[in-house]
Amino acid sequence: MKKARIAVLASGKGSNLKAILDAAGSGQCPVEVALVASDKADAGALKIAEAAGVETVLALNPKEFPSRSAFDSACGDSIDAAGCDWIVLAGYMRILSGEFIARFRDRIINIHPSLLPAFVGAHAVSDALAYGVRFTGVTVHLVDEILDGGSILAQAVVEIRDDDCEESLHQRIHAVEHQIYPATLARMVQDGFSLNGRIVVWGRHA
Repeated sequence: MKKARIAVLASGKGSNLKAILDAAGSGQCPVEVALVASDKADAGALKIAEAAGVETVLALNPKEFPSRSAFDSACGDSIDAAGCDWIVLAGYMRILSGEFIARFRDRIINIHPSLLPAFVGAHAVSDALAYGVRFTGVTVHLVDEILDGGSILAQAVVEIRDDDCEESLHQRIHAVEHQIYPATLARMVQDGFSLNGRIVVWGRHA
């Protein structure tokens, strides 16, 4: 099977990027990470990408662009130049412009630390703890113009324990993320999917 070329956008340490690279290297995930880009010059993800020999590794400073749209346009041009089939957000903390989402419609995926549609936004783990739910989890979803609102590709449940703090819960969620993200990418490449409204229908259909 031909490997899908993916771009990974990351702002932080790059643990999900490393999980994807490891899964690709072991043959469990039929993707090639062709580009890694970050809006943070000191992001750990860039160092991981360089160490792994990723073809294109970019640090783009948003302050050097006149607008969010201009920044996203430059990022999108680099993604197209690298011939990427999918864009994978891995701890990318910038809100994508509507133009970028339209340009790569149904080709951008994200991972979120809750069972969407519960607890959207940047504080999902602390919000779940504060609300007192007994279960939270991880969601892999397509990206659209609604924050954390795109069609759901995969979910996994994480139990909240009585003695959990934000750090301990984050750790267990990250462990699940590192399994479900490469597995979902593999399923996307191997099985394909279509959309029935917002419902993901797995398999290649004539």
